[in-house]
Amino acid sequence: MKRVDFLPFYLGLLALVCVSSVNAEDPYRNFKWVVTYGTVSPLGVPQRGILINGMFPGPTIYCETNDNVVVEVVNKLDEPFLLTWNGVKQRKTSWQDGVLGTNCPIPPNSAWTYHMQVKDQIGTFSYFPSLGMHKAVGGYGGFNIGARPVIFVPYLKPVAEFTLLVSDWWKSDHKSLTPFFLQALRQILDSGKSLPKPNALLINGSPRATSFTGQAGQRYLFRVSNVALQTSVNFRIQGHTMTLVEIEGAHTLHESYESFDLHVGQSASFLVTLHSPAKGYYIVASSRFTKTVLTATGILHYQGSTAKPSLPLPIAPTYQIHWSMKQARTVRWNLTANAARPNPQGSFHYGTIPITRTVVLANSKAKIGGKLRYAVNKVSHIDPGTPLKLADYFNIPGVFKLDSIKPAPSAGPAVLAPSVMGFTLHDYVEIVFQNNENSIQSWHLDGYDFWSVGFGGGQWNSTLRKRFYNLNDATSRYTVQVYPKSWSSILVSLDNKGMWNLRSAIWPRQYLGQQLYARVWNDERSVYTEYEIPPNALRCGKAH
Repeated sequence: MKRVDFLPFYLGLLALVCVSSVNAEDPYRNFKWVVTYGTVSPLGVPQRGILINGMFPGPTIYCETNDNVVVEVVNKLDEPFLLTWNGVKQRKTSWQDGVLGTNCPIPPNSAWTYHMQVKDQIGTFSYFPSLGMHKAVGGYGGFNIGARPVIFVPYLKPVAEFTLLVSDWWKSDHKSLTPFFLQALRQILDSGKSLPKPNALLINGSPRATSFTGQAGQRYLFRVSNVALQTSVNFRIQGHTMTLVEIEGAHTLHESYESFDLHVGQSASFLVTLHSPAKGYYIVASSRFTKTVLTATGILHYQGSTAKPSLPLPIAPTYQIHWSMKQARTVRWNLTANAARPNPQGSFHYGTIPITRTVVLANSKAKIGGKLRYAVNKVSHIDPGTPLKLADYFNIPGVFKLDSIKPAPSAGPAVLAPSVMGFTLHDYVEIVFQNNENSIQSWHLDGYDFWSVGFGGGQWNSTLRKRFYNLNDATSRYTVQVYPKSWSSILVSLDNKGMWNLRSAIWPRQYLGQQLYARVWNDERSVYTEYEIPPNALRCGKAH
């Protein structure tokens, strides 16, 4: 009987596996960004802004699900700098989150490289500077994640996409304001005072000069993000309805809107078909819940037409809170559509999972040492000189105290402290944001998306779950608004180990302490739950 030699077969199989492994690696997208000061004039007055590669706003990142995004940031400012990636989950690597609790700042005249994988994500996101008041003067941009070609997208394909960044703006430089403002924005906050009201809204860095051109009869995807410091906005397009198809990484049921509220830190995508007579139409963003209504406009041009848009601007609500609450309840998860994976979003039955822990977080305005601060459950966060993540990783004592913030509101005066709350990996947590103030709040959680299951007026209590919670088709998202004298509840599966920033997206409040860090942990040290500290990680404070 002839002996069969299997060695060539196994060698060939091994070679095939090796080649497949190489080909199967997700693509890399590499960027080099040089951060500088530069002159910008959004309101016709030259001011010093923060530019990325000479651009204000910064460049938009376009990538696909699972891509590896590598961004080398060269800091040419005269002070430290960090970027954070709003809504990008940073799976198993809070090392890349770009906030002071996880990263040492990039020193002046030096560079640091972020390595991110946009694992299992699609949708509209953004980035912005996370240190001090840098965000007030630029450095922000869009971050759009498209679906892989093999994944079905549950809406008709647009012929093009437009990215719109809505921001608020002050008339003067953040270091040397005009005498009208007397001091810099951060000096005002450091002195214990509130910021003056912004002077304007901008769309892509301009109050009225941004324009887009499309062809009659075609459909376009408008990706809109509110990157303002403190202003909720209403967005609309004159003469056109907008079909909501995605909000903060989740595909939604296709509801049509004449206008739509976006609170600070939130993003959404709308399909718009150019079906009106060929001419120009105003794109409008106006402030919400403000006594003085600020308005920014852009123009949607029909290709081939020179006709200008005509007044009046399309109307929108200004202060009507119940209108906003009613609209928010119309946003629903598309249960049969997939997101980044082939399986339907609705196959994850978030409403049937037992809650392992409930946390109630109450924001408040406080005076500490005679100065204005903002607190959560009576703790106003301060950043220690050593990032919390580094202190935790290297077991450095004296940097923070775990559970320095309580899981429910308490009596007593507010205190200054690094605010860290401990959670167990894979906890399924209900977080209630209780807002007893007269102003709207906006909360963002790094490292996760969550289900925004309910909101209502007054004080939250457990009996409200049955009446107000949507446990079937609430959307997953990464930022949630809390209306004045109201509460909002979220459910979140804590499956991403690390140190994660839970903060007010309203930046002056974040700057003055309305934030905390969630330490999501188990005792297993494994790359299956968390990646090791990057080789290029910067060291500072006690972590030298």
